[in-house]
Amino acid sequence: MRYDFLVESYATERIKVLSVWSEFRDEDLRVRPNESDLRGRSVLEQMVHQCVSEDLWFRNMLGIDVSAPPLPQRETRIEFIRRYAEDSGRRLAVLEAKQEGWWEAKTTFFDVPRSRAWVMVRRMTHTSHHRGQLMAMLRMLAREVHSNYGPTADTGGLMADHAPTIYAYSSLEDLLAEKPKAELPGAGEKAVTERAGR
Repeated sequence: MRYDFLVESYATERIKVLSVWSEFRDEDLRVRPNESDLRGRSVLEQMVHQCVSEDLWFRNMLGIDVSAPPLPQRETRIEFIRRYAEDSGRRLAVLEAKQEGWWEAKTTFFDVPRSRAWVMVRRMTHTSHHRGQLMAMLRMLAREVHSNYGPTADTGGLMADHAPTIYAYSSLEDLLAEKPKAELPGAGEKAVTERAGR
């Protein structure tokens, strides 16, 4: 099917969200980029936004309702992970059953008519934007960062230097069970930025 790539992309994007969330600790939830500036969402507010925003987009723009509250009853890191894993898994199952005509049909993106395929691309880029903000917050907290798209400074440095991609978990089941994360070698002597040494 022509739109399988969107389904496959959503399948990996949801895992990437969960992986980044797993890198935080419960004591991090109230941390914001600048403690005196409420404009920058805290880790908790980012998780709330992801769950609520994705629920609204899927229900209102894509017509997919998983019939579950978007937020966990207890707002802990692991409960957010479990809630989002369950809801996004249900959304994925619905998307897997959709045919080309459904993807090409028009819906309303806020107040503009767009195809569902177009809306899905925008949903994933919206999610990716917020995930990037959280990854920057992990660096501000001086935490190690596993791969999300490819190598990181903690997995060995730059792709150009053949640094490996090392995901925190080998499966969603291991992540949900909170098994130990994959070991990270660090960059060692290798550069972690293309401008190293300047």
